[in-house]
Amino acid sequence: MVSIGYIEIKLYIPHSHSLKEKRMVIKRIKERIRNKFNVSVAEIDAHDKWQTSVIAVVTVSTSSGKADETLEKVVGFIEKLFPGIVESYHKEIM
Repeated sequence: MVSIGYIEIKLYIPHSHSLKEKRMVIKRIKERIRNKFNVSVAEIDAHDKWQTSVIAVVTVSTSSGKADETLEKVVGFIEKLFPGIVESYHKEIM
């Protein structure tokens, strides 16, 4: 059976002083997540706020456990790259 994992991650980017700086950080995060985990990533909210972003990550797997594991690794990866940037997240496995 196929499982779909979805996670929304709210990020706080304290060192960003403009939308341009925020976009550069978010672009780098999205590219690195895509390359490392082979998942889909998009910024889905807070487009006009220069220190906040909400990204969504989606993965498809053969088991719900593998989907959940991948999403947890994504959160850990972001926290490792930018400590303290993850404000909160919400995960669903379907």
